[in-house]
Amino acid sequence: MIIIKNYDEFESHLDKEIGISPWHTITQKQINQFADATLDHQWIHTDPERAKTEGPFNATIAHGYLTVSLLPHFWHQIVEVQNLKMLINYSIENIKFAQPVVVNTRVRLICKLDAIVNLRGITKATIGVKMEIEGEKKPAYTGAVVFLYHFNN
Repeated sequence: MIIIKNYDEFESHLDKEIGISPWHTITQKQINQFADATLDHQWIHTDPERAKTEGPFNATIAHGYLTVSLLPHFWHQIVEVQNLKMLINYSIENIKFAQPVVVNTRVRLICKLDAIVNLRGITKATIGVKMEIEGEKKPAYTGAVVFLYHFNN
């Protein structure tokens, strides 16, 4: 895990891979809980029997937005940003879904610092992200997430 305490430490990672999260297994329970939270109960996600017989993947798949919602969890396993007044999730940009995540497969996040700007004392960090699926060549998605860090002086 990388520890970052200020803008200069963050900037030292510009254009570099920051890290890779541990693997996480996407379970049917997690998919069902996400379906309940978002009211998206499409059978391809929540009906294992139907997905096995009628679906193109022979199993249920995770919601694309479930995999995206894991971004903060994975990011905090890669980087610990200290000395903060506040953190703001600013934007998610250019997410492109390349492949579905089949139930009971493992995923992890690879992060790279694509850009960093000092906005009058607020650090705007653009983190390039790629969610890998274990055993697959294509990622679940690629894109970027932008955080605003308000460091203590």
